[in-house]
Amino acid sequence: MTDVLARLVAELGDAVVTDAVALSIAQADKSGHRSASAPLALVSARSIADVQTVLRIATETGTPVVTRGAGTGLAGGAIASGGEIVLSTMAMNRVLEINEADQLAVVEPGILNGRFNEILGERGFWFAPDPASKAISTVGGNIATNAGGLLCAKYGVTRDAVLGLKVVLADGRLLDLGHRSVKGVTGLDLTALMVGSEGLLGVIVEATVRIRRAVPGVVATIASYFPSVTDAAAAAAAITAAGIQPSVMELMDSASLEAVSTLLSLPGITTGEAHLVVQTDGPAAQQEADAALAILHSLGGRASLSTDPVEGERLLAVRRSMHPAMERLGTTLIEDVSVPRTALPAMFAEIVRIEQRYGIRIPTVAHAGDGNLHPNFIFEGTEVPDMIWQAADELFATALRLGGTLTGEHGIGILKKRWLGLELGDDQLDLQRQIKRVFDPQGILNPGKVF
Repeated sequence: MTDVLARLVAELGDAVVTDAVALSIAQADKSGHRSASAPLALVSARSIADVQTVLRIATETGTPVVTRGAGTGLAGGAIASGGEIVLSTMAMNRVLEINEADQLAVVEPGILNGRFNEILGERGFWFAPDPASKAISTVGGNIATNAGGLLCAKYGVTRDAVLGLKVVLADGRLLDLGHRSVKGVTGLDLTALMVGSEGLLGVIVEATVRIRRAVPGVVATIASYFPSVTDAAAAAAAITAAGIQPSVMELMDSASLEAVSTLLSLPGITTGEAHLVVQTDGPAAQQEADAALAILHSLGGRASLSTDPVEGERLLAVRRSMHPAMERLGTTLIEDVSVPRTALPAMFAEIVRIEQRYGIRIPTVAHAGDGNLHPNFIFEGTEVPDMIWQAADELFATALRLGGTLTGEHGIGILKKRWLGLELGDDQLDLQRQIKRVFDPQGILNPGKVF
């Protein structure tokens, strides 16, 4: 380890950090979980060449590398441990190109999602991926987990916005994947393989992404409340069934709404109610909002509509505050199942059943427009109690039985790897491990995660 550190310092100088505070930060992410020991060093890469140097040294010495952005992940996917190099891409944060005619941009991985959209907004464009953490999460991290967010039901997840990537492999080689054209099917789609790969196959050092022109017209936002979460889920399903395509449709059960209400000191929140916020945009925004409002009222919802953009952002801030609200309650096992949209009411009903069976509350929010739920298991300390694992196991099995998946956007990381085979099956799991070995023969990239 001393030799590895000496080589890093000799070739990268002050980019190598061994400060105890910086190393401690790299032991955890926003999942609330922490590794047992500090990593060897943190390297703040400033260029593609820096990344190549780190990986070349790592390969030659057999040293594990954990690539890390802002550390906002929720599955423990960028947590580093003893003997590992943390490769930070936060300093690689430039927008290299904005091509308005082709509606694309080229960025480095460390650019914050929110900052990227500020820059694009000055030109009348925006970047569609919209995770709740967009103000503090990086585009590179969004790509590594295939992040979704509030707008993905209408505008797609991160994968839908990625045209091409530059990726450094474990041995230091640089791959230039994808294309700048709208279409491109040459060979196997390695770009799509890298999106959501959680740092297992290579280090993303540059991305060519689709950008969109600003959506014209009004933005209409509806805040609605229902007596139960299953009622709210049924209303969301009814809106989808009616052919309405909201840009945002977010659902909060009573426990999550109460937690956020306490955090933000919200007035007028009735204990026990579930919250559904619906937002429409584009030329038909008002018409779609009126139709959605009628459906909500017909199903017993208490709802109001606003076209004031400031009020709309205030209403969405309630949903975006979910994670900070959960952090105040204790350590959180934040889950991320997705089911078909028509199965959303059934999934919420099953969560209520699991709560009753285990005598716990599972505050849950959902991207109701695409069936992605985030159940939260709250506990004290750093070790997940057996009862929580049992409840989570039942929840995952239920999601799969309903035709869903273990994770919609957070990734597997360390928190869900015990269930990976349940969804993939033995043959596919073995094939994915083989793919990992092709890209990373020594297994030095993000070891202990996913598989």
